[in-house]
Amino acid sequence: MLLGRYMHLLSPRPLGADGRLDRSAYLLLSRIEAEGPMSIGQLSEAFGLDTSTLNRQTAAMLRAGIVERIPDPDGGIARKFAITPDGARRLAAERAENIQGLAKVMNDWTPEEVADFAGYLGRLNRDIERADGRPWPGH
Repeated sequence: MLLGRYMHLLSPRPLGADGRLDRSAYLLLSRIEAEGPMSIGQLSEAFGLDTSTLNRQTAAMLRAGIVERIPDPDGGIARKFAITPDGARRLAAERAENIQGLAKVMNDWTPEEVADFAGYLGRLNRDIERADGRPWPGH
């Protein structure tokens, strides 16, 4: 909880405009990046969120120009959300800033401590996903 809550302190960029992505946009973009274009139904299943919440979040992402609606590449009826080049750029920049911020916090940690933490955090994430029944792609 603290890590998620205070990540914004690790980066000087402000929220909004061309600044930091909000948490929901970061998570949705990350999932679309991992899986490829996704429909509202697929996003709902992946995150356990209702469609009205996802409609609001994806509408804001469309307005920001970080996703676009495309026909289903597999020929399905539902349109899907795909990351735009600007969305991919902003997601990569945000991820890089998160890593740099964590490096500042962990500056005094030994390489072994960093590796141990990464391993335990990865295990925690996989166990949470297993308990929830919604694994992240690649886990």
